[in-house]
Amino acid sequence: MEYRLEQKVKVVVSRELSKSILEILADRKYAKPLIVIDKFLLETPEIKKLLASLEAQKIDFVIHDEVVPDPPTSVVDHGAQIFNDNNCDCVIGIGGGSSIDSARGINIVRTFGGKISDYANGKEITERCPGLIAVPTTSGTGSELSNALIVSDETTHEKLAILSNNAVSEFAILDPVLVATLPQSMTIATGLDTFAHAAEGYTSNLSTPVLDAICEKIMYLVVKYLPKAVANGEDLEARQEMMVAAALGGWVLNNSGTHVGHSQAHVLGPIYKIPHGMACAYAMPGTLEYTAPVKPKKIREIGYILGASFPEDATDLEIGQVTAEKFKDFRDNVLGLRPFADLEVDHDDLMTNVSKVVNERFAGNAPMEIDDKLAGILLEMFG
Repeated sequence: MEYRLEQKVKVVVSRELSKSILEILADRKYAKPLIVIDKFLLETPEIKKLLASLEAQKIDFVIHDEVVPDPPTSVVDHGAQIFNDNNCDCVIGIGGGSSIDSARGINIVRTFGGKISDYANGKEITERCPGLIAVPTTSGTGSELSNALIVSDETTHEKLAILSNNAVSEFAILDPVLVATLPQSMTIATGLDTFAHAAEGYTSNLSTPVLDAICEKIMYLVVKYLPKAVANGEDLEARQEMMVAAALGGWVLNNSGTHVGHSQAHVLGPIYKIPHGMACAYAMPGTLEYTAPVKPKKIREIGYILGASFPEDATDLEIGQVTAEKFKDFRDNVLGLRPFADLEVDHDDLMTNVSKVVNERFAGNAPMEIDDKLAGILLEMFG
């Protein structure tokens, strides 16, 4: 039997990162972590405090700070080599989705060998990979609870997805202090990624009644707390609620997945250098509008969460249009996402990606058939 709700990660909500890390290391008897981290985070007060705490407790550690956005396979493979060469026994991933995805990939390769591309091409992860401690510094990807990791093929520049419940984190630490200084633009983009996880999971072919309730709560938290986090990054209550929403969004990914909105983001993001959360937000209006004819009740519910009202006799397509417009208002006017036009993406070139969207792996989760015609319509609406 395939169960549709499973959560293996031990989650800590804390405002004392160093204390939480030390307690986990002691509990699991881990003695030498490999710390996979965005390089700029090494200069932040909380991370300096963490490293000083490890040194004070005479805990040896190794730092792998080669992480870049859309991490290439070489970063993961090199990290696994560093892990093995230094006899490390656990991985602490600190940063955004790229850092935690890199850490997850390293944890897979150090456990089972080979290269990370092997696992994108069918090699199975046959048992649980222990030893990954995920510490997010954004509130969007949900990588800390997700069973997915995304790496980039350095030859084709395509994103490669690896999905396995055996590769999830062992621990996740949600510390709102770490996101208090997140730039406003990143707060917006990552928060909208969280909304996209919930909205697409809610309308996915894999959704279930239990997952639906979680998705509704995630969207509610984003609508209520993301504007507060954007207005005042030091609002730790808002930051904490967004971290919870993002983590739950990652959990949703494991069970209901995403669909054609993320397909567009996965295809177009690497090509046009669009940050993932922004790409998901640009894809969302079309995704909502054209999901409505097959999931009108759910799209109406998303509209209600966004504060929409509907004509009494609204057709299914009108429900989609109203909800899409309300999302755009939230995205553009309430939050202030950077307009797509600012990116100066050539329209004709954009439209050459229709078949890539149709064939992207998550498009199959959509409740409607994604063919060339519909993919073309969605790309016309992208932005």
